[in-house]
Amino acid sequence: MRLSGRQIGLLKEYMHDLVEQAKQDEATTQTFGFASQAYRSDQAISDLLAILDDRIESEGVQVGLPVEFLHQMWTLCNEANAEVEGTVWLQRNLDGEPSTKSRVRDLTYRALIEYLEHRPEEPTTTCTDE
Repeated sequence: MRLSGRQIGLLKEYMHDLVEQAKQDEATTQTFGFASQAYRSDQAISDLLAILDDRIESEGVQVGLPVEFLHQMWTLCNEANAEVEGTVWLQRNLDGEPSTKSRVRDLTYRALIEYLEHRPEEPTTTCTDE
């Protein structure tokens, strides 16, 4: 299930939207003096799958996402989960930056894109733009 460049590009757009949303949420939380809740990479992936479900339902045909794309992404995210979690954990501990929701999302999505872009080609299960 290798993704096309177009699909990777759409994923990057959606991921960017989620990171920006988290930054806005953090600003609101700080404004009202609330403490931030712990946030993990598996939650970031769940949020990505949720936005994919919404976007596929609302604009999937217009942007060229096949109906089965959500299921394919769910499968790919399950395959990538351990590697992504390890990468995020390591980066969070190395860079010394606060572990905010936006930071965890950013690190998670970077690691996921890296995983998706470097998967070996599997010609019989390629996910195509239709």
